[in-house]
Amino acid sequence: MELDIVELSRLQFAMTALYHFLFVPLTLGLSIIVAIMETVYVMTARPIWRQITKFWATLFGINFVLGVATGITMEFQFGMNWSYYSHYVGDVFGAPLAIEGLMAFFLEATFVGLFFFGWEKLSRVQHLVVAWLVAIGSNFSALWILIANGWMQNPVGAEFNPDTMRMEMTSFFEVVFNGVAQAKFVHTVSAGYVTASVFVLGVSAWYLLKGRHIELARRSITVAASFGLASALSVVVLGDESGYETSHNQKMKLAAIEGMWETEPAPASFTLVGLPDQEARETHYAIRIPWVMGLIGTRSLTEEIPGIDKLVAEAETRIKSGIIAYDALMTIREQRDATPAEVRATFENHGGDLGYAFLLKRYVDDPRDADAELIASTAWDTVPTVWPLFWSFRIMVGLGFSFIALMAYFFWRSSFKAQSYPRWALRLAVVMIPAPWIAAELGWFVAEFGRQPWTVDGVLPTALSVSHLSVQDLLLTLAGFVIFYTVLFIVEIGLMLKYIRKGPFQDVDLTNDWEARHERRLRRREGESPFAPAE
Repeated sequence: MELDIVELSRLQFAMTALYHFLFVPLTLGLSIIVAIMETVYVMTARPIWRQITKFWATLFGINFVLGVATGITMEFQFGMNWSYYSHYVGDVFGAPLAIEGLMAFFLEATFVGLFFFGWEKLSRVQHLVVAWLVAIGSNFSALWILIANGWMQNPVGAEFNPDTMRMEMTSFFEVVFNGVAQAKFVHTVSAGYVTASVFVLGVSAWYLLKGRHIELARRSITVAASFGLASALSVVVLGDESGYETSHNQKMKLAAIEGMWETEPAPASFTLVGLPDQEARETHYAIRIPWVMGLIGTRSLTEEIPGIDKLVAEAETRIKSGIIAYDALMTIREQRDATPAEVRATFENHGGDLGYAFLLKRYVDDPRDADAELIASTAWDTVPTVWPLFWSFRIMVGLGFSFIALMAYFFWRSSFKAQSYPRWALRLAVVMIPAPWIAAELGWFVAEFGRQPWTVDGVLPTALSVSHLSVQDLLLTLAGFVIFYTVLFIVEIGLMLKYIRKGPFQDVDLTNDWEARHERRLRRREGESPFAPAE
């Protein structure tokens, strides 16, 4: 029954988070793209850029509203479904969430209103400032959320207080500038920029295929391809930085992603493909590239990456150390101020492993009652299920490189081929629209599923974090969330498709547009139709 509650709580939060992240990447990326487009409008005073800005801003607004609606309930779930987690680490985890609400979200929400209703009331420069403040607020909001999440992956700047039985912050600076959090932030927002770029590219390609809103589509492709190429390249670079942080702070996650059961001599090879077998503890039919994993994970030729077997042995040692810490903690709880100094010293020496002793509470009420066999088997609980991580990571990476190729091609056609695009490329751009969301969801799956069995890595096991709810309560709320969010998602898709089909509110008259006439002359000179996409 306890395990059912834990799994249902995890499933409910996972569904909520995955639905919410359908909206977040597009919000992050479109806010920047819209601000770039309005910057061009202010610099050139060309009416068509105002039209382009307002069109993509409409789609941004639809996505923003539904993203807010799905995000609010996530914070309430910490109190509803994860009450012990909130009690145990709330002093640390709550701070960045509070700052996100008070600073970033209010900034974003306030200026969103000015952006949409201030076109005729603000000057062009004033409205441009508002557009950039909306973009900054959107990305700033992501920063504080990812600082909170990064702390769960790498809990720095805090320590456990045996008198209050809670984690307490010791350095706000360390929490904010946590290397894992910063790497996750830049990687996540860059992925959002790619998502928006592919979206703008795909919708614009569809317009060209239909022969509609040609000038809007061509200009939008130019912006999306340029911004998207830079973003796609940065995702790879920043993803490498995130992997480097993982190799230092979450070694088990990295070993599981690689299906690396045994420690290899440095530098470790990278497994391109294979079939991980958790029961046999090996990866069948593995195709490996020598040295690559060692260079990526350690940036050296001499430092080894530990395999799963070695990390399990280390976990067993830490469980035994954690039992010593637990015994000292119980003494402190019983004797309070009369606790001998040597007992507190023992806790100080072993307290960093207390979370590993808590892993035993899944099987025994008192970790001190665990025998050697139970300790050894519990150490294997620190290994997440390998094959989903292994393949999710590789699909995500493969999609990432496909985005680079897509954006590079359209950037080349925009820059050197007079903005003419073959129909096959336009169709491919339309087909690729869902791909960034798939990659983003897989990325979050790798990050969160790979942390199991921990809610806070090495500190608090997931099995201890949940509220005392019934299975019926969880099934009812899970069904409610899934139905509600599915309806919101359908509404989002319906509204997006409605306004995409409708197009911009008013097409610019191109007969008096010198730039458009010049572009049509270039197309005629190359023997192409001046309005239709290239065959």
